[in-house]
Amino acid sequence: MLVSPSGPTLPERVARGIELLESWGLRVRVGRHVFDRDGYLAGHDDDRLRDLNDAFEDPAVRAVVCTRGGYGAQRIVDRVRFGAPKPLVGFSDITALQLAVWRTGGWPSVHGPGAAWFDDRLPATSAASLRAALFSSGPLCSYTGENEETGAVSVPGPPVRGVLLGGNLAMLASTTGTVDMPDFSGNIMLIEDVGEAPYRVDRMLTHLRRAGAFDGVAGVAVGQFTNCVGGGPTTVVDVLREQLSGLGVPVLGGLRVGHGVGQETVVLGAPAVLDVNVGCLTSRVTDEIGNSAAAG
Repeated sequence: MLVSPSGPTLPERVARGIELLESWGLRVRVGRHVFDRDGYLAGHDDDRLRDLNDAFEDPAVRAVVCTRGGYGAQRIVDRVRFGAPKPLVGFSDITALQLAVWRTGGWPSVHGPGAAWFDDRLPATSAASLRAALFSSGPLCSYTGENEETGAVSVPGPPVRGVLLGGNLAMLASTTGTVDMPDFSGNIMLIEDVGEAPYRVDRMLTHLRRAGAFDGVAGVAVGQFTNCVGGGPTTVVDVLREQLSGLGVPVLGGLRVGHGVGQETVVLGAPAVLDVNVGCLTSRVTDEIGNSAAAG
């Protein structure tokens, strides 16, 4: 079932996403309020919430796919009835819901493209990565991209294991202090973002550090920081290097995870391995995800 918990979407983008999902043998249901619009929100809070709760509570729905991010998930997250475990697919603002899924039941979720599909940003490799997360039971491997800006952000160290948690940096920072903020101790933190000036990235990372989010973290996976410019000569890479290099743990940048071209899918709330030496983040697709989607 497709839902729009955050910002408004375009029917033609969603039509392309439906075409892709149906080509994989999935039956797609569209939530009643998917195409609603209320300013920067995809309709009123109660309507977005109703679609989301319907999707999670309907036993016939095997996966919940968000059309896009934007803004709005945090306005309704405290009233979501997550029901039985099933894959929640999305990224960006959807990080707020994925953190709540983990806090509520320790269930994995899929950090990947939404149903509002952008062919110019998401090539065949992006589609294959999302499909693998929904249908396979093996590992998903995301390697550093040769032309990725954050590839310059790296702290060497041995391979580390832990549950992969996090997602969009702005959502992670704004979740600090709420019941949904996860414990990163012994786990791997994933961060990515879009349209944030370097000083704002600095502020968010500083806030996370002061709040103790990095205490005991096993490693940090750095995805795409897309269009994160402005505010002076300091670059987002400068900020990431300064903030992360002193943590004393391996840091791997350059991952095609986030808002950039060639976005790859990873599984949050699942066992993962971060290996700086080979430039790879591996997240394990769990039976809950593979079996749920394949049964649909």
